[in-house]
Amino acid sequence: MRAAVLSAFGVPPICRDHPEPVATGDNEMVVQVLAAGLHHLTRAKADGSNYSSTGAFPLVPGVDGVVRDPSGRLRYVALDDTTFGTFAERTVIDVRRSVVLPEGVDPVRIAAAMNPGMSAWVTLRRRIEFTVGQRVLVIGATGNAGRMAVQVAKLFGAAHVIAAGRDAARLASLPALGADETCTFDRIDIAADVDVVLDYVWGEPAAAAAAMIPMLTSRADRTKPLTWIQIGSMAGSTAPIPSVALRSARLNIVGSGIGSVHARDFIAELPALAAAVTDGSIDVRARAVPLAEITRAWNADTDDRIVLVP
Repeated sequence: MRAAVLSAFGVPPICRDHPEPVATGDNEMVVQVLAAGLHHLTRAKADGSNYSSTGAFPLVPGVDGVVRDPSGRLRYVALDDTTFGTFAERTVIDVRRSVVLPEGVDPVRIAAAMNPGMSAWVTLRRRIEFTVGQRVLVIGATGNAGRMAVQVAKLFGAAHVIAAGRDAARLASLPALGADETCTFDRIDIAADVDVVLDYVWGEPAAAAAAMIPMLTSRADRTKPLTWIQIGSMAGSTAPIPSVALRSARLNIVGSGIGSVHARDFIAELPALAAAVTDGSIDVRARAVPLAEITRAWNADTDDRIVLVP
């Protein structure tokens, strides 16, 4: 069997022969992989920078994908921590961490969209009590997950969505996806009266230090709750939060990710997200790449979500 294999931190995987996966548990099955997304989470787990990384080698990367099970049904699967991921012709899954997909879906679109899309989807459905009519700021809206967050917020009934990012040219494409306003980080005070912040950036200075204080000090009513949700950390894993940010306004800072949301809640939301991707409610940028080209694709600079197809 062919698979992408990592042998150490800091080097891209190579496609080579690898032993077949073996199902050992009552809920496990060996499946054929049809498409698997090359996500930021996949790279972070593989280089040890993500908190869920096992650090064990050899490692077949891949945290999720679209597969065909032994009975012929299509499934989307999210894997638990494992050294045998979805960047292979076949892998082993826990059927409880998968959902059956209807025939006729595009495996590449589903594989590209589910991981980045579920970050905002699960956050707004399971991490906070989001209500129709609230105002949302997406920090890091020009990334793949941020673009989808803009769309998910509007799909869930946000009255006003502000998309913030570094690149003005990329921001220009977001009104077509539902953004009511866009701004670069130095103008983020225009989002002072939002109810929810979806933060994919964190770090300094893009998110916490530079963005939080201007927003809080510009709020018309500082006693109105502002829920700041830390989802990604593209600008850094730590952020200095000035003490005045916690005293001068009704600010709630929470995180959303593996551990803060139960696995069963992620799984429960997957069918609805897959349906939204399938019916076109969420725009997806996907580019299929043969598994054999994993070494070249691993660090490719592209706006599309790379999806590996065996």
